[in-house]
Amino acid sequence: MLPSKHDSGNLQPPDVRVSLCLETSPHARAKQKIATLMEDIEILKQDKATKHRKTTYYISQGRAIRRMVILYTPIEDLIAENDWHCEEIDGASTKEDSQDRLQHGYIELAKVLPWLHEKLASLDHEESEDMLRKLKQGVDSACGTNKGTLKNLVATWVNVVYSPTPLIRPGDKHHQGFVSDACSKLLCPAEWHWEDALVRAGIRDRTTAFIISENSWPSFMYDNYVADAKNLEHGLMRSKLLVMLIASQGFKAIFTSPSLANEVDSEGDGADILENNRHAQGRSDQAKIRFTLSCITSWCTVDRDFNYQLFWNNVVDFSEDAPGPAAQARVKELLEWWTRKVFGRNHQQDLMPDVISKMSVSALTAQRQEMEDSAFDSD
Repeated sequence: MLPSKHDSGNLQPPDVRVSLCLETSPHARAKQKIATLMEDIEILKQDKATKHRKTTYYISQGRAIRRMVILYTPIEDLIAENDWHCEEIDGASTKEDSQDRLQHGYIELAKVLPWLHEKLASLDHEESEDMLRKLKQGVDSACGTNKGTLKNLVATWVNVVYSPTPLIRPGDKHHQGFVSDACSKLLCPAEWHWEDALVRAGIRDRTTAFIISENSWPSFMYDNYVADAKNLEHGLMRSKLLVMLIASQGFKAIFTSPSLANEVDSEGDGADILENNRHAQGRSDQAKIRFTLSCITSWCTVDRDFNYQLFWNNVVDFSEDAPGPAAQARVKELLEWWTRKVFGRNHQQDLMPDVISKMSVSALTAQRQEMEDSAFDSD
């Protein structure tokens, strides 16, 4: 219907909009969109690369925790224990030995990862959880690698030294443990002798008179694999097996290079690494060597009556909880002994001028000078 003349006054003028765009070709606009998308992709790549670097860094840092800090306790428990100490005001509450170990573990963790506290303070909860997951991933990775290496080394060593029948095979643990006489000699508690038929029968029959638990030091930890019943500290943690596996194949590879790990009797110039890192690899590997000699096929904390975590605590307490100055001096001497076995001893500080003057290079120089002077005087 056409509008009447009475409605003509109410008609709105047509909406005329002026475009401010400058006409460009569709091809140019498409190129610009592609350029924008490429910039977005590049940003995503950079973010991914940054995330990958962080992941690699955290995993690599986590690999040291089980060797240098503490064998079993989760990182979160160490952090929680330190938080508890920080919040404790009166300091009068009695702490259990296990809690003291946790706090000592956190102190070592702070030494190994000095950036951890500041990083936890700067990250939100989700980022902190992600970082801890990556650290634990490194922990698990290192444990798996270490167990695989020890499994091959221990089997080879037992076969060479004891020539058991059948030979120990790294991939078949069913013929290890107390099934094998060779492994049994090393696993047998220090207070018994595997050569005793009564001991062998009692252990293999699992009688109550011969319980294998973490409360006994295994013979493989002693020098010549024999303990002195009247002095059980004598020779403890000085066995050739420990030296070969821990010092030559493990600790050297960490602080120097894998090629040096094959030099069993070398005399390097390392510092007092073991003394400075009190929770070092030697302790964790003693538990892992025990597992490697046993017949259990997968790592677990409890093997029948033997609790690996409590065994680890016994090893730590031996060096950390000495009853007095005399025992502490013996522990210090043991750590120095291990340092010499692992790296040798650097005596550069002892090469004083009077000492050097008596050595052959200096002596030869002096002799040549004397001969030169004599020839000059004769002329």
